[in-house]
Amino acid sequence: MPAPIRDPVIRTTPRPSDINLNGHIFGGWILSQMDIAGGIAAIRETGGGAVATVAIEAMTFHRPVLLTDWVSVYADVVGTGRTSITVHIEVAAMRRGADAEVMVTEGTFVYVHIDSNGKPLPLTSNRPETHG
Repeated sequence: MPAPIRDPVIRTTPRPSDINLNGHIFGGWILSQMDIAGGIAAIRETGGGAVATVAIEAMTFHRPVLLTDWVSVYADVVGTGRTSITVHIEVAAMRRGADAEVMVTEGTFVYVHIDSNGKPLPLTSNRPETHG
């Protein structure tokens, strides 16, 4: 059975200024894209409220991102707490001339729902608390 089609939260391409000394895309650029996508997923979970990144529980770079890659960032909420939202994020690259994406990076980020003063705010989601 084929894998379900997923829509990325972000689809972008790196720029020449994003290259590191090895000729690959700098890991910090990838981390930034992941944090943006994870933040969007967390904000959606709150119904539009503000969130802050509080932890990166895990992150693995499987393959380098190349300058000519089309980069897609996928983010799925995998757990919620009283104020926190855990998001698993995958980065895939479509290589020039390829027919399919390859996973290049993945990680698990934790966000906290916050009020206008930056204080943790309980989630009001109907979703039960999970710890994924």
